[in-house]
Amino acid sequence: MTARAAGVLQALLDRHVLAGAAPGAVASLLAVPDGAEPEAVASGAMSVGGPPMPPDALVRVMSMTKAVTAVTALRLVEAGRLGLDAPVDRWLPELADRRVLTSPTAPLTDTAPAVRPITLRHLLTCTSGYGLVMTDSPLRRAMAAAGLDVAPDRPVTVGADEWLTRLAALPLAFQPGDGWRYHHSFGVLGVLVSRVAGRPLQDHLADDLLGPLGMRDTRLWVPDDDLARLPAAYRHTGSGPVELEPAAGGTYAGRPPFDVSHRELVSTVRDYTRFARMLAAGGRSDGRQVVSPEHLRLMTSDQVPAAAKAPDSFFPGFWDGTGWGFGVGVDVEGPRAGRFGWSGGLGTTFFVDPGGAAGVLATQVEVGARLQPLFDDFQALAERA
Repeated sequence: MTARAAGVLQALLDRHVLAGAAPGAVASLLAVPDGAEPEAVASGAMSVGGPPMPPDALVRVMSMTKAVTAVTALRLVEAGRLGLDAPVDRWLPELADRRVLTSPTAPLTDTAPAVRPITLRHLLTCTSGYGLVMTDSPLRRAMAAAGLDVAPDRPVTVGADEWLTRLAALPLAFQPGDGWRYHHSFGVLGVLVSRVAGRPLQDHLADDLLGPLGMRDTRLWVPDDDLARLPAAYRHTGSGPVELEPAAGGTYAGRPPFDVSHRELVSTVRDYTRFARMLAAGGRSDGRQVVSPEHLRLMTSDQVPAAAKAPDSFFPGFWDGTGWGFGVGVDVEGPRAGRFGWSGGLGTTFFVDPGGAAGVLATQVEVGARLQPLFDDFQALAERA
């Protein structure tokens, strides 16, 4: 990042922090995927009235974890340990012999047998039959009762095996491959990777991907020695920001008491920019191929059939010009066609352009209307940097 680009990025963050979008923010932009150390620019504070936000803040990246898990799973495919279209119940017997609701809003007892098994491809594309239910239904209520709903203020409270057991006790919303629902497929994917690897996801990630990419601050929790770098998390309300997790505390503070292979990562902007740079460089890093060009092409292009893109499968208008690859959203039309990336629920986002530009932005404020202008301006900035 040139001095001029860093100055423009600093001014952008300062302006939005001053306007109250977030107490603090960190960001990085790459014009080309070169080998230089990523630079991060920070603005604001780690909490309301707290100390300055450092460039190496450890942030809850939440759903940006999906791209990392996708690459890890694809590396297992390339090693011959998984198949994209092979059933996953060899490692996840909880998912054998699934029952499927006759309609997404049917009573939980109104089911039919699954006509095909769940595969790795189904998990990567969020077409497994598991996922967020956006409208009221018996399935949605059952997921909430089992602690399977998702929000920044509803953290994971059970280990990976118990979480999967609870999920598997419920029917699928649709036949595998026939619909799209967000999120839960990637929790299942984390458990799958850990079982194929024969060890917790954190250990496999560290050895197979994070360590070789130099992402040494990226983990499924924050070690006690690094808690001072963990900012507070907030939600905007009509009466001001409400703290969801304190600085140096909360769900990700310290080693958890159970296996969290189904949970999401904490990282730094510098670390995640290293990951984005690898994707922008055709899947290569430091002279080695991290993920094959063919798998990267699949990952970063729309892989969801048109028939599976129900309007009520996600927020309104999501499918207008957007597709879904393996763990990332993809712009399929318009001036940013070919750009891919994703965001996390606590105000983090990244993108990679076809020409190699990449950007990573992190706040710790729940995504919403107050934060969207910062996201929009950051996405546009790369086109002018």
